[in-house]
Parts: sequence; structure tokens; C-alpha cells
Amino acid sequence: MPTINQLVRQGREVEKIKSKSPAMENSPQRRGVCTRVYTTTPKKPNSALRKVAKVRLTNGFEVISYIGGEGHNLQEHSVVLVRGGRVKDLPGVRYHIVRGSLDLQGVKDRKQSRSKYGAKRPKKA
Repeated sequence: MPTINQLVRQGREVEKIKSKSPAMENSPQRRGVCTRVYTTTPKKPNSALRKVAKVRLTNGFEVISYIGGEGHNLQEHSVVLVRGGRVKDLPGVRYHIVRGSLDLQGVKDRKQSRSKYGAKRPKKA
């Protein structure tokens, strides 16, 4: 335990909070260009081919982002909007790509949770 004199000389060090999405630099979203679009497999108990993209952001960071929903139209050089949010079973994937924004289309024939997948309201029959 420090003495009063030691505290006067040095003071207490405030613990710095580490960001979960450092490449965003405190922005809600960032624009970027896809450099590679590919599939990868999740960690142990799960099995799938998850769609991910390597994105070069406008601030120079290169991040791996997850493409949610069924089917997508992304390819190399597509311009996308990236938000924070990790994918628990994909190591190194700490960002999501926003559906229905810039070059990425919304999910086709989506009826529920439409706002998360950039799907327009279906027409009444």
C-alpha cells in the first residue's frame, strides 16, 4: 500500500479500456473496399461455411468482416459499409458488413427481422 507522499508524487494510474473494435476509431460505421471475399469454417463444436470478406477501410485498416444473411452479391472491389460486432465462432472476425447499403444488396425474400438484413417491406398480394 502506498504512502500519502508516494501518491502525491505519482498518483493512481487509471486503467485504460481496450476497444473491441479498434479499426472503427470510435465511429459507428466505416466505408471500405473488399480486397478478398471467401468462406471459412467456424470453431470446434460448430460446422458451416461462413461468408467473410477482407475489407480495406478508408482509415487504412484492413479487417475481416462477416457477411450475414443467406446469399450475397459481393466480389473484390465492392464498396461496403462496416459496423462493429464480432462473430463468436470465427476467430479474428470482429466486424459485420451492413446489408442493403452501398454495393451490398439486402437479403432476398426476407420476411422477418428485415431491418437487420436490408430487406424492403414485401408487397401485399
